[in-house]
Amino acid sequence: MNDKAKISTVTDFVEQQSDILNDRYVFAYTITIENISDDPFQLISRHWVIKDANLKTEEIYGDGVVGEQPFIMPGESYTYSSGAVLKTEMGTMEGRYFMLSKSQNEFEVTIPKFVLSVPRTLH
Repeated sequence: MNDKAKISTVTDFVEQQSDILNDRYVFAYTITIENISDDPFQLISRHWVIKDANLKTEEIYGDGVVGEQPFIMPGESYTYSSGAVLKTEMGTMEGRYFMLSKSQNEFEVTIPKFVLSVPRTLH
């Protein structure tokens, strides 16, 4: 349960970078991390689980997000955009952020599963 941060996502299919004939589907996503706690914290690292429609799974671990390890103050938010490439028209992403509070306590924030989908793929 995320009692310290609220995560929201927006996704988009990037047709101009995709190559459908060669099973290359490019998606952009924007994530907003809102600090809903009383303490500042820093995003230290991330873990993503990306699955395509064939259930091919890719796990990604890395420091920060988009080259940054942002500090997020209480009541403030941090927004960034990134992307993913799938071999199918649809897939999902989910994961966790690893945070460090001002008092040096580590904690995790769950990134709820969200769908990447070419328009008109879902019914």
